[in-house]
Amino acid sequence: MSLLFQPQQLGELRLANRIVMAPMTRSRAGPHAVPSAEMVDYYRQRASAGLIVAEGTAPSADGLGYCRTPAIYNAEQVAAWRTVTDAVHGEGGQIVLQLMHVGRVASHCNKPAAARTVAPSALRAHTQVFSDAAGLVDTDTPQALSSEEVQAVIGDYRQAAILAREAGFDGVELHGTSGYLPMQFMASASNRRTDRYGGSLANRVRFPAEVLAAMAGAIGAGRVGYRLCPGNPYNDIQDDDPAAVAAALIDAVEPLRLAYLHIMRSPLPELDAFALARAHSSAPLILNEGFDAASAERALQMGDGAAVSFARHFIANPDLVERLRHQRPLASFDRKTLYSTGARGYSDYPAWRD
Repeated sequence: MSLLFQPQQLGELRLANRIVMAPMTRSRAGPHAVPSAEMVDYYRQRASAGLIVAEGTAPSADGLGYCRTPAIYNAEQVAAWRTVTDAVHGEGGQIVLQLMHVGRVASHCNKPAAARTVAPSALRAHTQVFSDAAGLVDTDTPQALSSEEVQAVIGDYRQAAILAREAGFDGVELHGTSGYLPMQFMASASNRRTDRYGGSLANRVRFPAEVLAAMAGAIGAGRVGYRLCPGNPYNDIQDDDPAAVAAALIDAVEPLRLAYLHIMRSPLPELDAFALARAHSSAPLILNEGFDAASAERALQMGDGAAVSFARHFIANPDLVERLRHQRPLASFDRKTLYSTGARGYSDYPAWRD
């Protein structure tokens, strides 16, 4: 029997198969960062995945930065997320929530009026984000977090993990890549701090390590994972030694015995992120980026990881698990509707019909 379709344990998470749905921002949340009815249908349709990692979700109003992305910091958001998790569990699925604080990769156009754009240092990301109100806009120049404010942000992540469990999620995943707040702390070019969260390598990985420790302490380490992509330059991230940074963080959180490490293939040809993760982490690995059924099966057979996550293939194939199981053709998705509104190009992709 193919390893892809065998069960797998990741901490406290019991997967029916080793096919994971990777988190993907799809910009379908409603006003006030509240999950929408379309999101209920979308995740229900994909519940046959061994594990769904739901899209990046802000742990606070300050953590928002894109248009129509969800959050989890108030009762209305928790109640709406509960309808999503109930739908997934009703189909026999498992779902964790990816917590994503975008830090400086933000525009005030996409935030509540009182929310701030914050970062380790007051250095703007040289990139743009889309706003429904103004189109493409430059990111804000962020306010540098004080040492006390860093502690408050860690508290936001901890509370978001607690609220995620209240909303019915089976666990949480820390978004530690793509140039968002944890990576802003880790990268040498975006962190110019002189306190205990800046300077040395150990200091720069301290923030994400303390976030993971806080979440693990709140809901149990067996329900907490994290995602890394060493060397990912997305959103204007630059670092002198990305392999050393990733290794330092993995080493720092190794004693926590987290549920999994979701490791993405590095865009740097000289950096084997999967080998680095295996060398430094005893946590089960979810491998991501560029896999098809055959390459995923080979990776599992070689012992490279415990599971494989798919992103693009899940967009137009809500029944991806069954299509892979029966070697059915995969549908292609419409790029024009990736970040639009409503059900079109989101929850209206059909399952296979014989």
